[in-house]
Amino acid sequence: MDHGHLHHFSGGIDQSIASGVGGGDRFPQWSVQETRDFLMIRGELDQTFLETKRNKLLWEVISGKMKERGYNRSAEQCKAKWKNLVTRYKGCETVEHDGMRQQFPFYNDLQAIFTARMQRMLWMETEGVGSGSKKRVMQLSSDDDDDHEESDQEKASVGKNKKRKAIKISMGNNPSSSNVINTKEILDEFMKQQMHIDMEWMKTFEVKEEERRLQEMEWRQKMEALEHERIMLDQTWREREEQRMMREEARSEKRDALITELFNKLRRQDQ
Repeated sequence: MDHGHLHHFSGGIDQSIASGVGGGDRFPQWSVQETRDFLMIRGELDQTFLETKRNKLLWEVISGKMKERGYNRSAEQCKAKWKNLVTRYKGCETVEHDGMRQQFPFYNDLQAIFTARMQRMLWMETEGVGSGSKKRVMQLSSDDDDDHEESDQEKASVGKNKKRKAIKISMGNNPSSSNVINTKEILDEFMKQQMHIDMEWMKTFEVKEEERRLQEMEWRQKMEALEHERIMLDQTWREREEQRMMREEARSEKRDALITELFNKLRRQDQ
């Protein structure tokens, strides 16, 4: 696929996402912050969407939560916006072109929603074989349109969906136990790797802590040596100062004695 076709594909989806339901000037465009708030609300209800077949009420709930945040969006607008965003996200996943992901500002938000969905699916598989397989099929079949409302288009595709689900369930019943075992092995391996990483981190931390302790001990020894040296120098200075004062006193006494003797001689001569 050349870059020109990618640009045309990205531009077409950008226009459909910006128009909300695809009506052009009928509805105001979705701002970036409004879309992020919408995805946050939709992500909080993602598990409920997967467990509910008729989710028209859920879209009404999302519309109400959007109004609480100051956005006037109907349930149909929210539903159409979600489908457009999922279509754009899957386009980025299929094409695997970094330029398209950079042009799509909500790629990481949608990836976080679908990643959390996959994690929940793995945990549900480990809890029970039957329920895990059934929920896994529901999750995989609800990636594109996660609502199962009774619209005319959905009624026309009921037969195809039932056949597709029947095939998936029949394929999933046989290897379900092995899938659960594989999932448990993956989780066990992940936990082992995590424990290994934690142990390595603890070893590194202990080595760093020992180095810090040795450095601190060395620093304390140096400080003690410097303090001892300072005390010795101070003591030496005091001793020298005392000796200097003693010599100064001795000189003063000798000078006084000489002056006294000189005065005595002068007196005797005068007499």
